[in-house]
Amino acid sequence: MELKINLKFEYLGLLLLNAFALCMAQGNISTINWVLMETNYTRLCSTKSILTVNGMFPGPALSANKGDTIRVNVQNQGKYNVTIHWHGVKQPRNPWSDGPEYITQCPIQPGNNFTYEIVLSNEEGTLWWHAHSDWSRATVHGPIFVYPKPGSNYPFPTPAAEFPIFLASWFKGDVMELIEYALKNGGRTNLSDAFTINGQPGDLYACSKNDTTKITVDFGKTYLLRIINGIMNEEMFFEVANHNLTLVGLDGAYVKPQNTKYIMISPGQTMDVLITANQSPSHYYMAARAYAGVEFANTTTTAIFKYNGNYTAPSTPLLPNLPNFTDIASVTSFLSAIRALASRQYPVNVPQMVDKRLIITVSLNTYPCPNNTCQGPNGSRLSSSLNNVSFEAPSIDILQAYYRNIQGIFETDFPLEPPEVFNYTADRTPPNALVPLKATKARVLDFDTNVEIVFQGTNVLGSAENHPLHLHGYNFYVVGYGFGNFNNVTDPSGYNLVDPPEMNTVPVPRNGWAAVRFKADNPGVWFMHCHLERHASWGMETVLIVKNGKNLTSSMRQPPSYLNPC
Repeated sequence: MELKINLKFEYLGLLLLNAFALCMAQGNISTINWVLMETNYTRLCSTKSILTVNGMFPGPALSANKGDTIRVNVQNQGKYNVTIHWHGVKQPRNPWSDGPEYITQCPIQPGNNFTYEIVLSNEEGTLWWHAHSDWSRATVHGPIFVYPKPGSNYPFPTPAAEFPIFLASWFKGDVMELIEYALKNGGRTNLSDAFTINGQPGDLYACSKNDTTKITVDFGKTYLLRIINGIMNEEMFFEVANHNLTLVGLDGAYVKPQNTKYIMISPGQTMDVLITANQSPSHYYMAARAYAGVEFANTTTTAIFKYNGNYTAPSTPLLPNLPNFTDIASVTSFLSAIRALASRQYPVNVPQMVDKRLIITVSLNTYPCPNNTCQGPNGSRLSSSLNNVSFEAPSIDILQAYYRNIQGIFETDFPLEPPEVFNYTADRTPPNALVPLKATKARVLDFDTNVEIVFQGTNVLGSAENHPLHLHGYNFYVVGYGFGNFNNVTDPSGYNLVDPPEMNTVPVPRNGWAAVRFKADNPGVWFMHCHLERHASWGMETVLIVKNGKNLTSSMRQPPSYLNPC
């Protein structure tokens, strides 16, 4: 189900910030009202209650033009604390509406509400929104479509129509109870029971065939697929049987058209893909399945790409030949070919020189459990870390603590490099790499700093896998990938500083590294974390704080008049 809300914004004045007063001459920006509520849904032969927005799974779509502002009032009539994050929206100077729980706000408690102001800037393409509190994003999520400004066009031929393809996870159990049990006992989290496309598992699952998602097309026409990976813990291959795809957008930024048979899309990522209906009229499966991690749900979700016309439909549509679960070569080939559009209208502004470099190890860990009674390896508790620091959520949100100078909530000494250097990708890693430091640490950056972050994957616990690392408040340029241990002398010589793709979520290769660059020109408190939900739950998170610049327009906005209590 999908609700598409067309928004047209007309600005009647200019927003002026003053250190002592806030004066606004602002246009008529309508407020959209959302209600978080429990709703019964039937999937996989059984019915359960799930948390939804307005009773919808996936939730309602937001549509806007580049540079618009949207207000969404969220009323929580559910039974859990919830926040909403606008994934890929940079929110210039406005971290107050970014959404991660205990990072930029305290949660919306049952019976309360909060109004988010979603400030679009140069994003264009497909983004998404989702709950950012525990595992509630499994069912609380939806797309954001950002169109060119009125009078502007896509940098590719206008498609005949467009279709959202929202990939998600379905659990037969209550997702909040599942994660609470796993965190309490220290063991692995449950695998999903199905993947879904636009809320439906598809023909290959039990009790699902009648409701399989279908999109209908005309022969000879080209369509835009807006693909979102909202799956909890798996990176996904996606393909349409007998049809070629052309990647034209990624994470709300355009790329040079890339022809491909398949895509590999990580949790958190969005991709805009063109497809031409040029095969014999029939029914063809669109299918998605996991690219293997340490553990993954070994199932395939399908939808049907259905031609208009008079023909005899096959009893079973043709299934695409997706890459194997462990096909690293296909992943590498796809990702390494992506290039930014880098045109006059959509320029690349990658920093050529770096003021601050962070090298961050990405690891799974364990933490000792009293009397070895937990369900992790050898009775330990599973954990995860960045630079061997496992993030602990504070008692109030870090943004308020930073803005109001409240002491004792967080520390500002997140390491610039790994605390210990070792062979990160070796088959055996040192025992002292197993146990992380539990802490609430951030790293403070001066405004306008040119930043490079190298994410270094590790094989701690023998658990190397791809990690989709997401940074709030920014898109970064992915200037390089590699396998093995990053070499800070030789590897930068292979960076792409001409047309690197712009992303907000970068898949760090299994037993490898990814290097990103950005200019720290968005003041505020910004979360950075793995978008595999089990890893985030175990502590693979940190915070970047960007200081104010020298004038009002380069400084954080003042907080809204109402903030939820903790």
